[in-house]
Amino acid sequence: MSAKFKSFISDLLAQIDVQIGGSRPWDIQIHDERIYNRIMTQGSLGLGEAYMDGWWDSEAVDQFLYRVLTGQLHSKIKFDFALAMLTIKGIVLNPQRLRPREVGEKHYDIGNDLYRRMLDPRMIYSCGYWREADTLDAAQEAKLDLICRKIGLKEGMRILDIGSGWGGLLKFAAERYGVSGLGITVSREQMAFANETRGDLPIETRLMDYMDLDGQYDRIVSVGMFEHVGYKNYRPYFSKINDLLTEDGLFLLHSIGGSLTRRTGEPWIEKYVFPNGMIPSPKQVTTAVEGKLVMEDWHNFGTDYDRTLMAWHANFEAAWPDLKETYGERFYRMWRYYLLCCAAVFRARWVHLWQIVYSKDGLKGGYRSIR
Repeated sequence: MSAKFKSFISDLLAQIDVQIGGSRPWDIQIHDERIYNRIMTQGSLGLGEAYMDGWWDSEAVDQFLYRVLTGQLHSKIKFDFALAMLTIKGIVLNPQRLRPREVGEKHYDIGNDLYRRMLDPRMIYSCGYWREADTLDAAQEAKLDLICRKIGLKEGMRILDIGSGWGGLLKFAAERYGVSGLGITVSREQMAFANETRGDLPIETRLMDYMDLDGQYDRIVSVGMFEHVGYKNYRPYFSKINDLLTEDGLFLLHSIGGSLTRRTGEPWIEKYVFPNGMIPSPKQVTTAVEGKLVMEDWHNFGTDYDRTLMAWHANFEAAWPDLKETYGERFYRMWRYYLLCCAAVFRARWVHLWQIVYSKDGLKGGYRSIR
C-alpha cells in the first residue's frame, strides 16, 4: 500500500508543480518514506506532525503549502479521520464553554519571552494594517489607531477590551485618546504583564470569562478573541455585548473569518496551537447577531495577515538561537510550521481578517466608514 500511496501523492504534487527532491524553494525533501501512509490516513494532521517529526522539509514551507491549498489537493484525499472526529466533537459537545481557559494555558501562557521576541514592542498578537506601513511596529500602530478611529474614541470614554492580550490596545487608547478601560483575558501571563506595564494609566486587566462581565461601556472591542468563542456560543456572545453597550455605544469585532460555514477548527491547529478554536463564516456571524446589534461597517483586509505572519516568522527565526535551549527542536518545527502554514492560508484567500463595527440600534445620522 505504501508504494501505491507514494505514487498517488507524487502525482498530486506534480499537478501543482511540486517536485519531491527538487531544488526550488517550494519543492519538498522526504526523509522518511512512512510519510505517504501518514498523509493518506491522517490528512492535514499527519502532514503537520510529520513535519514536526522531521519526516519532510521544504526551503519555503509557506510556498509549498500555498500551492497545496490553491491546488485544492485536500479534495483529492477522500477521508480525513481527524477532521471527522473534530466535527463530531463540535456537534455533540460545547468545548469552548467546557474548558474556556484551556487556550490560555496551552497557548498564551507558554512564555512571554517567546512572544516578546516574536511580536512588535507593544506585543500585539493580531493582524497588522499594512496599508501605509513598512515595518511590523508601524503596521500594528496603524491597526490600533484604525480601531480607535473606527469606534470614535473620545476623551473620558470607558472602553472594554474582550480578549485584551498583553494590554497593548488599552495602553494605546488611554495614552492617545484619554480613555479609561477594562481588559479581560483567559491568560494569567497576559494579565500579569498588562497590569505590570500599565504605569499610571486608568486601565486594568482581569482574568475572567466574558460571560461574567457586567456594567456599561461606551465602546467595546474584541480583537482576535472571537475565534475562541465557538459557533454554539455566538448568539449568547452578542447578547452579552448588547447588555454591556451603552445606548449610543459602538462595538468593533476584529476576527479571522472563513468563506465557508464549518463547525470545527483545522485538526493540526486544534491539537498543537489553538485548542477548541474555530473560524466563523459570514452566515454564522449574521445569523447570531440578528436582532442583537446593527452592523454599520464590514472591512476585510485578510491579505495583511500574510505579511504580519511572515514578519513574526522572521522575528522568531532571528530569536531562535536565544530561545532554543528553553523550547527545544520539536517546538521550533511546530511553531515554524504554525506561522508559515497560517501565512499560506491567508495568501491563498482561504481565510480572511474582518473588522466589523456594530451599534446597538443603528447609529443616529449613520456611520462613516474609516479605512
